[in-house]
This record gives sequence, C-alpha cells and structure tokens, in this order.
Amino acid sequence: MNPTQQNEGVRSNKEKAVSFLQLVSSGKVRAAYRSYIGPDFCHHNPFFPGDSNSLMIAMEENALKNPNKTLEVKRAIEEEDRVVIHSHIKQNQEDLGMSVIHIFRFQNNQIVEAWDVAQQIPHNSPNENGAF
Repeated sequence: MNPTQQNEGVRSNKEKAVSFLQLVSSGKVRAAYRSYIGPDFCHHNPFFPGDSNSLMIAMEENALKNPNKTLEVKRAIEEEDRVVIHSHIKQNQEDLGMSVIHIFRFQNNQIVEAWDVAQQIPHNSPNENGAF
C-alpha cells in the first residue's frame, strides 16, 4: 500500500472530491480515476454515454485541447454520502469561465455517481453580486 492509499481512510469525501477535480483539471485524468472512481461508476452528463470510460476519454480530450485549464473551488459541502463542489473553471486564461457544480455520491470511499451543472459567465452581467 502506498502512502496515498494509507491516508485515504482519514481523508473526508469532500477532500477526495476536490482532489479528483484538481487532478482532472490539471490533465491527470487517469490518475484521478485510479485514485477516486469506483468500479461501478456512472454519471449523468447528458453529452456522453453514462459509463466511466466514455467520460474519462472526454476529460482526457478536453485536457489535451485545454492544457492551461484552471479550477478554483469556491465552496465544498459534504452531507452523508454526497459531496457538492461549486467551482470556477476556465479553459484558458482569457476565458471568463464557467460556474460549475459537481455532485458526487460516494460508496466504500470511492466516487460511484456524478452529476454536473454548468453556467457560462457572461461578459456583461447585470448582477452586481457576480457568479460567486
């Protein structure tokens, strides 16, 4: 057992979800999947088939296309087996980005189900409170 695996038992699901997203956004998609995704993983992204492999390939393609992607976690909430992460994702430095909410369901310390909802940040929003 490597040190990362030894410490997994003491890390919260919230910390694991954040780490998963950080790895994916930095282009380390397969490492993220090996570390955090369960064998029966499914997702609800309407643009891809619901299996683990299809989403992983799409994430890898996005990482190749956008090597300077950034993810800034704004808030993370954990309740029972669910974790909600609200983040600011930019595909590149010039991009205003998107406000993204990821919802993860955990089972046996692994992510087994995921949902995501995204909203493009407009250039001229009338909302003085901003997206975050």
